[in-house]
Amino acid sequence: MATDTEQKESGYKKIQWKVDGMDCANCALTINKYLEKKGSKNVKVNYATGDVIFDATETVNEQQLTKGLHELGYNVVSDSHDPHAGHNHPHGKKGWTHLRRFWVCLPFTLVLMLHMIPGVHIHFLMNPLVQLVLCLPVFIIGMSFYGPSAWKSIRNGIPNMNVLIAIGATAAFGYSLVGTILNLGAGYMYYETAATIITLVFLGNYMEDSTVQSTQKSLDALVKSQKVTANMIAFDDKYEEQVFPVDSDSLRVGDLLLIKNGEQVPADCKILWGDVQVSEALLTGESEPIHKKAKDILVGGSLVIEGTVRAQVTAAGNETVLSNILNLVKQAQGEKPPVQQMADKISAVFVPVVLGIAALTFIGNWIYLKDVSPALMNAIAVLVIACPCAMGLATPAAIAVGLGRGTRNGILFRNAKSLELFKNIKQVVFDKTGTLTTGNFTLAEYKVTGNTSEEEFKNIAFSIEKYSNHPIAKTIATDWKTNTAIRWQKIEELKGLGMQAEDMQGNQYVAGSYKVAVTLTTDHTHNVYIVKNNELLGWIDVTDELRPEAKEVVSYLQNKGIKTILLSGDRQQKADDLANQVGINNVIAEQTPEQKLAYITEQSAHTPTVMVGDGINDAPALAKATIGVSMSDASQVAMQTASVVLMNNGLKNLPMALGLGKHTFITIKENLFWAFSYNIVAIPIAAFGLLGVYGPTYGALIMALSDVVLAINSARLFVKKVK
Repeated sequence: MATDTEQKESGYKKIQWKVDGMDCANCALTINKYLEKKGSKNVKVNYATGDVIFDATETVNEQQLTKGLHELGYNVVSDSHDPHAGHNHPHGKKGWTHLRRFWVCLPFTLVLMLHMIPGVHIHFLMNPLVQLVLCLPVFIIGMSFYGPSAWKSIRNGIPNMNVLIAIGATAAFGYSLVGTILNLGAGYMYYETAATIITLVFLGNYMEDSTVQSTQKSLDALVKSQKVTANMIAFDDKYEEQVFPVDSDSLRVGDLLLIKNGEQVPADCKILWGDVQVSEALLTGESEPIHKKAKDILVGGSLVIEGTVRAQVTAAGNETVLSNILNLVKQAQGEKPPVQQMADKISAVFVPVVLGIAALTFIGNWIYLKDVSPALMNAIAVLVIACPCAMGLATPAAIAVGLGRGTRNGILFRNAKSLELFKNIKQVVFDKTGTLTTGNFTLAEYKVTGNTSEEEFKNIAFSIEKYSNHPIAKTIATDWKTNTAIRWQKIEELKGLGMQAEDMQGNQYVAGSYKVAVTLTTDHTHNVYIVKNNELLGWIDVTDELRPEAKEVVSYLQNKGIKTILLSGDRQQKADDLANQVGINNVIAEQTPEQKLAYITEQSAHTPTVMVGDGINDAPALAKATIGVSMSDASQVAMQTASVVLMNNGLKNLPMALGLGKHTFITIKENLFWAFSYNIVAIPIAAFGLLGVYGPTYGALIMALSDVVLAINSARLFVKKVK
């Protein structure tokens, strides 16, 4: 996935919309084709949630695109300029919902069906005009919803499932109307069929929306946590502190907040005063409270368990960690793994094929039965029992649950493809520093070997390392911080080696691994070497602690038959020592970023490989691995490159990420199997009249329940054991 910078350089901008009016996979395909036709790239459409995400050229007219979608029968209800865009679900509570339509239609339909109950004979209900009057409101309500959608989909060459419903209901109503006008008798009265089709499909649409929404519950919890009340601190004309409540939407960077015990943190902020115990379970899945003090960052959405702080907002709106998480998940939901491609191809031609089968059913039954009424009812049954939505819902429903459970447990999947790829993983390659170890270093010892004083040596080391994001460099810069730092004329990072600087007098300095001092000493046992003008000034050693879960995770992978490999830029001896501690047998050490990239490229070419890393040096290898996994405390480059981000700052959820990926794919396969099997079995049953005289009614009911089966199967992922 392109970063924001890459998009800007290539002349594209990312647009996120919430689009109302999508009812099935065909709708998603229509929108996808329209946006691609208008020059958009990376189009991701999720009809189940209404999210539409795409890259458009900088010069694109968004109003014209919105107008074009409206002409296709869809409405853009929110856009990327809204910090909470995309959180209003299609068919929302305002206006005519599927449930409201169902309740309005139900009384008319029940009265029409009374004469079908054995032993019930209400004479006036047999009057064709009475049946017409009872059916007409239902037909008008149904066709006002299904009719425009059906017509627009036909006009644009991609008929959707509403075409089947509209034709089926209209055929039954029109047949009955002709019979009423020409007074052809009870054999032509099928008003209850038209009403039942419309009423039951409205019920089915409502059930589908509800069950799909239930698969979103983990993500909905995150969405709700974005909008909270904040206590803003301001000062009056006497410089006395005043606290007043505001919506988190209105917060800006730099605002001062008072956050008290039991409150939710309204935005990302830095603690200025006080200390608290904070639960970040909503974001990381970590149940244990975390102690935060002055200068620490509070993540928006986390919950203050104990204590009170004054803090300054560092990020608000779309820039917060929580907002970025939601954007990542929405993009991943809109993507389709390879397994869905076949279903999409079939969905694109499904409705025309069903229309053809219905026509053949009518002709065949008419010839065989020599009676137009049962022939028409069987054809209508074919139309209403067919369910293209099932094939379109199979993947999004499972992905929504998989992504939701992952997010709830601190696992972010940046794309849906990685969910499927996990099923084939044969080996996991680990970086060392910050991955198998915590990256929390402490200075062990140092030695000045040149003519430099100890104080000057420390100052040089601090002045160089403060510009590096490497954990070892951060440790040195923190411990040896001084106010007399050297001003550099030029400083840059040498990937895989260290930092290189030039002072105002033109002196050349290097701080890095043994490779920067290989010609100056034979002692290769230290972490950092400081070199000035090709003269060794001294060395520094640090100690790094092993992550407590590292050994357990490695053991889990090996018990699953997954090969584990340590790939490190560190010295061979240190890499071997760490590998022995965690139980890894395959060690490849002293690797430059280029060598890491070459190794991962070679391995991924013939063996599905996961690469777990956290540094800038790991970013190229993460991109080339079958699946790249990064830590949430990793460098931004690594996080942008990885397919999966572990939000708990540790490895403990790696087994769940692997298991969740595999079981999400299994669920997708189960859903697709049901969707195809249902249509393969149901359509012939309806075509041969095996549903009986009330075939269209039974067909509508069965079709309404088919999507619910998929949603329930997908929802099992919430509780299913995945590791």
